Amino acid sequence: MQLVDPIKRGKERPENLAERIYGQLKDDISEFRLLPGDRFSEGEVAERMAASRTPVRQALYRLEREGYLEVYFRSGWQVKPFDFHHFEELYDVRIVLELAAVRRLCDRPAGETPGQLEELRQIWTAPPEQRPPEGREVSLLDERFHCQLVEATGNREMARLHREISEKIRIVRRLDFTKTPRVEATYEEHARILGAILSRRCEEAQLLLKTHIEVSKAEVRKITLHMLHNARERAVQAQG
Repeated sequence: MQLVDPIKRGKERPENLAERIYGQLKDDISEFRLLPGDRFSEGEVAERMAASRTPVRQALYRLEREGYLEVYFRSGWQVKPFDFHHFEELYDVRIVLELAAVRRLCDRPAGETPGQLEELRQIWTAPPEQRPPEGREVSLLDERFHCQLVEATGNREMARLHREISEKIRIVRRLDFTKTPRVEATYEEHARILGAILSRRCEEAQLLLKTHIEVSKAEVRKITLHMLHNARERAVQAQG
């Protein structure tokens, strides 16, 4: 079990400590420090996090409820193996939400442009020399792009549901951004999508967006455990 620096023991309230352990473990999963199939015990987490077992157990059961972990009462915990069919279902829901968001954005009153779209345009039309390299930063920017499209509609429930889906597919999307060609394609595709939305070319924007997401969805079936181990090695090297 590979984790980053443990949480320091102090006078932190147990519920706050449980929240921090939960966030750390979720980050370990999305950043390949914990891979599907990895097993560990509550005691190992407590020791690494310098925490008692109570907040650790609270964090672990929360991750289990959200579908990240499985518990084996005689042999500890395991990072849940990939369920590719479930990932594809999540992608399908994501497409529905984002296409609906594009329709709402294109139907807004003339002259009204949400600030989120202007912010995104500055990021995704930046010249190549101003762009971050492939990896975590680009992955976070990509996730933020799609979340902000939905948030810009002003529908908080749509945005909440979309964020939850984005969290659940984060690990598979991260693999896309270990490949330079996918990074370059993402910048080009995002810029075209934004251009169509800002010009209120709704059908074009929806087609561009759906095609863009379908490419990412198709990559999910190509994921192997070997790819994940390679990603973990690169993550460890980057930290070193």
